[in-house]
Amino acid sequence: MEKGLALPQDCRDFLHSLRMRSKYALFLVFVVVVFVFIEKENKIISRVSDKLKQIPQSLVDANSTDPALVLAENASLLSLSELDSAFTQLRSRLRNLSLQLGVEPAEGEEEEPPPPARAQPRRHVLLMATTRTGSSFVGEFFNQQGNIFYLFEPLWHIERTVSFEPGGANAAGSALVYRDVLKQLFLCDLYVLEHFISPLPEDHLTQYMFRRGSSRSLCEDPVCTPFVKKVFEKYHCKNRRCGPLNVTLAAEACRRKEHMALKAVRIRQLEFLQPLAEDPRLDLRVIQLVRDPRAVLASRMVAFAGKYETWKKWLAEGQDQLREEEVQRLRGNCESIRLSAELGLRQPAWLRGRYMLVRYEDVARRPLQKAREMYRFAGIPLTPQVEDWIQKNTQAARDSSGIYSTQKNSSEQFEKWRFGMPFKLAQVVQAACGPAMRLFGYKLAQDAATLTNRSVSLLEERGTFWVT
Repeated sequence: MEKGLALPQDCRDFLHSLRMRSKYALFLVFVVVVFVFIEKENKIISRVSDKLKQIPQSLVDANSTDPALVLAENASLLSLSELDSAFTQLRSRLRNLSLQLGVEPAEGEEEEPPPPARAQPRRHVLLMATTRTGSSFVGEFFNQQGNIFYLFEPLWHIERTVSFEPGGANAAGSALVYRDVLKQLFLCDLYVLEHFISPLPEDHLTQYMFRRGSSRSLCEDPVCTPFVKKVFEKYHCKNRRCGPLNVTLAAEACRRKEHMALKAVRIRQLEFLQPLAEDPRLDLRVIQLVRDPRAVLASRMVAFAGKYETWKKWLAEGQDQLREEEVQRLRGNCESIRLSAELGLRQPAWLRGRYMLVRYEDVARRPLQKAREMYRFAGIPLTPQVEDWIQKNTQAARDSSGIYSTQKNSSEQFEKWRFGMPFKLAQVVQAACGPAMRLFGYKLAQDAATLTNRSVSLLEERGTFWVT
């Protein structure tokens, strides 16, 4: 019976050959799958490598910092988050491949733990104002808080470098440039400023960062490097001597801080900020600071005297009318402020919960209360450090003489302009800026006596209407 059940030799040989071919086929399939997987990883590595090749090696050698922070030499605004994402994805895939091939990670090469979660969401606060509205003073409310990385007028460098004619498409073009630079700064990509600083920084070191001393974050350790003798720094720190600003160290400090804030007097159109408000990487809060345009003009005529010679000549010579182009410029400034405020107060969906309108006069009269309101709006706890600074710097015996001073006897000084402004100058401002003044609650003076009467308030009381 056993012999009758035995298969012929040919069948046994065929079955053996079939089993061998199946084994070879499975092995070839495995090799092809591994090859395709490795090829994908090589492409990822190649793309990351190409980006890193654009990064100056001198920065790595000089500062031993993360090269992923550096702006590529082709001036493209390289996003730090893109590189971080690429590296994370690459590390994860290579680890998975190792496990699939049965290769355990070497000892000491465990995957890095994720960065610790922040206690609260990172806020990005923009103090949006115009010149001589008290923005330097209000900006200190955020500069004095230790967990906020604060920049003072970084867009000044762009205005000095990029030339735009006023009005029309050129005005829109300048707004777009300001907006794009602003976005990169909020992402702590401070290298974007290097293309606009003159003279150009060398090895990411510069002595020409505008008003560096007005940003505490740029003057504290580790950004404050040892002082270098015989190196002139145009904008130096106020309370300590530091070496030239290391942009890399500043960018790293920005990333370590819990929040980011900056003030800018060169952002005029609120609507251009919509892409920033909708960017998932940002949590934007816009505080628009306004001031009585009569007070703004009076202050500008002192601070920027050379630009207002025409106005002074008109006042001195008693001419009936001021040059129309001067009036149009004033009207245009007031209208841009008014239109932005009206947009913010309408609360479109993209701006809902992200806009606050503040009058300087209210800050001057009740600085601590308004500071608390602004911090509550931004979603950042106010620290005693800021409260102490406000108490010390709003009770000065007299205002500091500097045009950018942040020391104010604020409860007394905000209406001083009324008693030195000729009435016909106030009339010009009221005629040009009437719509904006009515929106913000600034009363028109009907005669010279009203203008200089201390018992007559030119300010309508406004409550929480200003927080939206």
